Amino acid sequence: MGKENTTYGSIHISPDAVATIAYRATLESYGVVGLAPRNLAEELAQSITREPARGIAVHFDGDSIDIEIHVIVEYGTRVQSVANSVANTVRFHVEKALGLKVNSVNVHVAGLRVSNID
Repeated sequence: MGKENTTYGSIHISPDAVATIAYRATLESYGVVGLAPRNLAEELAQSITREPARGIAVHFDGDSIDIEIHVIVEYGTRVQSVANSVANTVRFHVEKALGLKVNSVNVHVAGLRVSNID
């Protein structure tokens, strides 16, 4: 959990809060169709609940944050460009919202999806 001490008290930032910001930023990225579950247990939990942080793992390391994102990419887009765009967008939004340094954003492309069949 991220923690910052101020003159008025302390601020605690939950990993779920960071994951929600990363989730929204990921869905805004061009070429991303959706997020994929990280493992089988998360896939089963996803079918029961609609957690906004699915497919995203957040790890705090002191004052920096490590984020892992599992995405499904639109078929026909350049996968490397989409992954770089997701990493940069997530890094920007999290750093802007929290004021904490994002150490790394790892994007795992879990699959491709054809949205428009012509």
